Amino acid sequence: MASNKPAPRIPSIESYSPMSLMPSRLRDLLGDSFPDFVAPTVGWVPSVEVTEKGTELLVSCELPGLKKEDVEIVLQNNVLTIRGEKKEERNEQRDGNRYLVYERSYGTFARSFTLPSSVAADKAMATFENGVLTIRIPKSAESKDRTIPIKD
Repeated sequence: MASNKPAPRIPSIESYSPMSLMPSRLRDLLGDSFPDFVAPTVGWVPSVEVTEKGTELLVSCELPGLKKEDVEIVLQNNVLTIRGEKKEERNEQRDGNRYLVYERSYGTFARSFTLPSSVAADKAMATFENGVLTIRIPKSAESKDRTIPIKD
């Protein structure tokens, strides 16, 4: 018995990512009630690491191929937001190349993290070296551990 379902759309070799098949696979499972807009194609999401190191929070973000001018850092109401754009470098008309495989990611990105209220936002510092953005945010004085004596 033939199925009336359309064949899953296979992305071209230029745009393939495992997630690109997700909408058609979900439609297969859930039927036609699954809308196309639920799973938009995701551009580029840089990897981030947030660690507590002694008296500071350390945020490291991998941004290969970017310059510090391509990145904006905002810390407002204890929410740290890192945003920027990685521009596409290929241009078949300009460079005359025909790309057979193109797996590099590009596009705008924004990553946001809620920080503890015990950070000294006004003393935050950032460096950008070898494609890694490092943000150091000291803990405020009131956030340091202290022993509370018990009164008699």
